[in-house]
Amino acid sequence: MLEFNNVSKSFWTGKQRKVILDRASFRVELGNSLGILAPNGTGKTTVINMMAGLEKPDEGSIRKTCRVSFPLGFMGGVVSKHTARENARFIARLYGIDPDYMEAFTRWLTGIDEYYDMPVGTFSAGMRARFSFSLLLALEFDIYLIDEGMPGTTDAEFNRKAGSILRERLESATVVIVSHQASTLEKFCKSAAVIRDGQFLMFDTLEEAKATYDYQT
Repeated sequence: MLEFNNVSKSFWTGKQRKVILDRASFRVELGNSLGILAPNGTGKTTVINMMAGLEKPDEGSIRKTCRVSFPLGFMGGVVSKHTARENARFIARLYGIDPDYMEAFTRWLTGIDEYYDMPVGTFSAGMRARFSFSLLLALEFDIYLIDEGMPGTTDAEFNRKAGSILRERLESATVVIVSHQASTLEKFCKSAAVIRDGQFLMFDTLEEAKATYDYQT
């Protein structure tokens, strides 16, 4: 379970205070994947980062009783001057899994051949996206966090392999996915929420959330 209890979060933009969440309370139960609809610029990534523990709320509490992933595309644990191989083995040790398995899995899934043994800082945006997603899929979590769905900079073969693995993971895991498009959520979620002006509005179905979201945008 992942639970937000009266969570508030805001930022000072230099001209005004931007409210992301205002005393929001909601719960993600295992087995009930959640989609979150919010326009661009309203703090979708901030909410996902708080779920992962990468950012702290200003007020309230966030409670986790299960394994929650880092967000898809998050590269915070990756050192640019190190190779993909070195990064993969280091992250494997952090999470307590076999470094040989992590290396073999990410090498196979990324399909970047000799670039795998080059510094990550030399990678194209597409290769970085593939590598970060492969790290996520190599580790098993109870809840997977996805910001705006799968990266658009990857190739068709990677999307086929990664999509197949993600679908297999979701047979026994839960996903939280945030997007500004309802169509992105349809493949993963039945229930959904809408973020608007700091309010977190929960709905039993994606259709209800979409109707509210479309009305407000």
